[in-house]
Amino acid sequence: MSGRRAVRDGLLVGNLETGEEVALAGTGCRICGEVTLGQNRLCPNCGGEEVEPLALSAKGKVWTYTVVRYPPPGDYKGADPFRPFALGLVELPDGLRVLAPLSCAPEQVRIGMDVVFQPRVRPDGVIQFEYAPAGEEAAQ
Repeated sequence: MSGRRAVRDGLLVGNLETGEEVALAGTGCRICGEVTLGQNRLCPNCGGEEVEPLALSAKGKVWTYTVVRYPPPGDYKGADPFRPFALGLVELPDGLRVLAPLSCAPEQVRIGMDVVFQPRVRPDGVIQFEYAPAGEEAAQ
């Protein structure tokens, strides 16, 4: 299980080798209060250097979504053969929205649906993430 790495540097926190307590990384600005995705040395809102690393909330709500019906161009690493999937803009209680695949049938997705963060390890050891239905939504 060695050699696991995040799909982008500074995007995930936690133990990537074991998968324990993996979460989206964020940065909080102590000056203006802005919260951003990923680890940053400067606040992109005010330019301040007084920032701190955060683990973003695992819970969110689908703010909007679309269904991807054709394979993205380039070196697509998804299912083969391609299967349509839902791509959601998930609103986190931390104050930002994250674009990510939703791990349920596209027809199951609803705006306002509760979802939870899920890391996913590709065969090449790269850790991606998606959001899955949470609570009662998962049972449907």
